[in-house]
Amino acid sequence: MITKSKNFIIGSEVTVENLGEGVSRQILGYDGQLMMVKVSFEQGSIGSVHEHFHSQCTYVISGTFEVRVKGEKKILVAGDGFYAEPDAEHGVVCIKKGILLDTFSPIRLDFLKE
Repeated sequence: MITKSKNFIIGSEVTVENLGEGVSRQILGYDGQLMMVKVSFEQGSIGSVHEHFHSQCTYVISGTFEVRVKGEKKILVAGDGFYAEPDAEHGVVCIKKGILLDTFSPIRLDFLKE
């Protein structure tokens, strides 16, 4: 398994993975300790509430999202962000079509294809 991306990532050359139900993602860089992922949402799409052992920081590039972290909900728009500590339940509902930039530590090996 490769645990390091190229040094330069050209968005138009990165595969867009369709996750279904109006959600897609592009992996934009990683090594064993860090990963950055662009996640696009259509209006009404849901990033189901889940948890994982990774630390996660997310930046809202565009759109409007109802974000839930550890049972607390907030409406976030472009320029906002959130942090989900390891094992914290979190998820999003896309109110207005938008894009999130997720960062994870350590790397999300489950996102990589062999």
